[in-house]
Amino acid sequence: MELFLLEEAAIGGHPDARYNLACYEERKGRTDRAVKHWIIAANLGHDKSLIELKECYANGDVSKDDFAAALRSHQAAVDATKSSQREEAAKAEAAGEL
Repeated sequence: MELFLLEEAAIGGHPDARYNLACYEERKGRTDRAVKHWIIAANLGHDKSLIELKECYANGDVSKDDFAAALRSHQAAVDATKSSQREEAAKAEAAGEL
């Protein structure tokens, strides 16, 4: 049941669910499937997935082209979420104003 809910959340676009599903696949020895999930999560801006892909690239489980594409997509997703309001809120939170 839990795996079904994780899959549903991943299909729905939740990057943490996609990351967790990838970790599950890796534990089961299905690295190729795990890599696909990490690439999708990285494309959504998930930082931990990018770290996992970097490790997979170092181990030879991900091609240079696939890793580079995931890196570019990750950066584009992160850039898309940046705004002056978010930066001001982060500064206020760091200063203890929130």
